[in-house]
Amino acid sequence: MNLEILHVPGCPGADLLAGRLTGLLAARPGHRIVRRVVTSQTDGMTGSPTLLADGADPFARPGDIPSVSCRLYPGEDGRLHPAPSSAQLRAALAL
Repeated sequence: MNLEILHVPGCPGADLLAGRLTGLLAARPGHRIVRRVVTSQTDGMTGSPTLLADGADPFARPGDIPSVSCRLYPGEDGRLHPAPSSAQLRAALAL
C-alpha cells in the first residue's frame, strides 16, 4: 500500500500522523509513506494533513472540498484532533 501525507508547511498534525503510521507499519513490510507539501487547493487536499491510501482518502466525507487549511479529525472521545488516532488508522487501512 502506498500512503501519502499531504500537508501545508509546518503542520503539526502531519508529524503526528506520520509517527502513528510509522508505528503501525513497523512490522508490516511493503508499505511506503511519502510526504508532500501542498500550496494550492488544486492539489486535492481537503485540509492538512490529508492521508491518501493508494490515492484515496480513507477519511473523506461527502461534500469535502479542496482546502489549504488545517484539518481536524473527530476522535473517539468526541473531541476534534489534528490527526486520526492509531485505532482509527488501523480500522481505515484494515491493518
